[in-house]
Amino acid sequence: MSQPSVIDWMALSFVPGLGSKGLVQLLSHFGSPREVFLAGKKGVSDSGVRKNVAAGFADSASLYRKAETLLKRLQSGGADAVCFDDPRYPQLLKEIADSPPVLYVQGRIALLSSLCIGMVGSRAATGYGKRSSFSLARALASSGVTVVSGLAAGIDSEAHRGALSVRGATIGVLGCGLDVVYPRQNGALYDQIRRDGLLVSEYPLGTRPDGFRFPARNRIIAGLSKGVLVVEAAKKSGSLITAEMALDEGREVFAVPGQIDSFKSTGTHWLLQQGANLVQSVDDILAGLGCDLNGTGSNEQTLGDSSCDNIGPEARELLKKIDVYAIPRNELIAVSGLGSAKVTELLLLLELEGLIEMLPGDEVRCVV
Repeated sequence: MSQPSVIDWMALSFVPGLGSKGLVQLLSHFGSPREVFLAGKKGVSDSGVRKNVAAGFADSASLYRKAETLLKRLQSGGADAVCFDDPRYPQLLKEIADSPPVLYVQGRIALLSSLCIGMVGSRAATGYGKRSSFSLARALASSGVTVVSGLAAGIDSEAHRGALSVRGATIGVLGCGLDVVYPRQNGALYDQIRRDGLLVSEYPLGTRPDGFRFPARNRIIAGLSKGVLVVEAAKKSGSLITAEMALDEGREVFAVPGQIDSFKSTGTHWLLQQGANLVQSVDDILAGLGCDLNGTGSNEQTLGDSSCDNIGPEARELLKKIDVYAIPRNELIAVSGLGSAKVTELLLLLELEGLIEMLPGDEVRCVV
């Protein structure tokens, strides 16, 4: 993609109040961003766009200067801009109604054309939700799927970490500029994705993470992905908005079931009632997409599997029965079918590995 074309697209994206509808209208009328600017303020106004938008073309030179300055800053920092007619622009994202005209990217740009699955869920996730997100992302990445998420706390972070744990592919879609780390505690994860995966934003450098930007970010997560997996979410969660966006664009929606009394799973249960694909292992996702890339399947990672490789199969099976909610030891003995001595031995192993916590009253809960 030639630099002048990129500059044209960037300059057009800076026009105040243009929006996706106005952008489509102008491109349909003039054919390209360059022709839009050549038409000038009067030509743009005659095309039927709102007067306040047309007024933004009165000083097109300043828009071009802004675009040129930004592109230099991006490229000097190892980032780039991918505009709508760039061959690298992802085809699936072009299919949504309000595709961003420009994507600012840093990292492995080739991931934009890979098979992607969006993973979303609660920021204040339970231990079960975090564990499920990590293990499913790990299995998806092991199967050659790129995990796309929003780098938020909770489910998003664990999805990225799960993919990276097997040196798999992951894309972090930001609701701010590429140079803004949000949330701050994800600084190390941000750096790892920038180095080993791909960071994507539709916002210029320096853009702050204002709340209204995140629903817009979610449409990119859905747009990049062949399907969206909601791991854990309440009924009024923004994750459900992402799922609805995916449905609107004809993408598959998957949901992980939770405990029936967990408020954090009311949204995923509602999705399942509406016909979302039930996920108990990565095989359910691959089957729902009609693919089985590397045949790794759920034999490697299923819900409840630990990311720790230092425990045996009996301990793994016992860990599946322990959640963030405390469970009495005698109840655990009953549901596990193991003897008291064996359960005590396995609990000690899990506690030493930092996977569970023993509580007063002879209860135990998961801490991962």
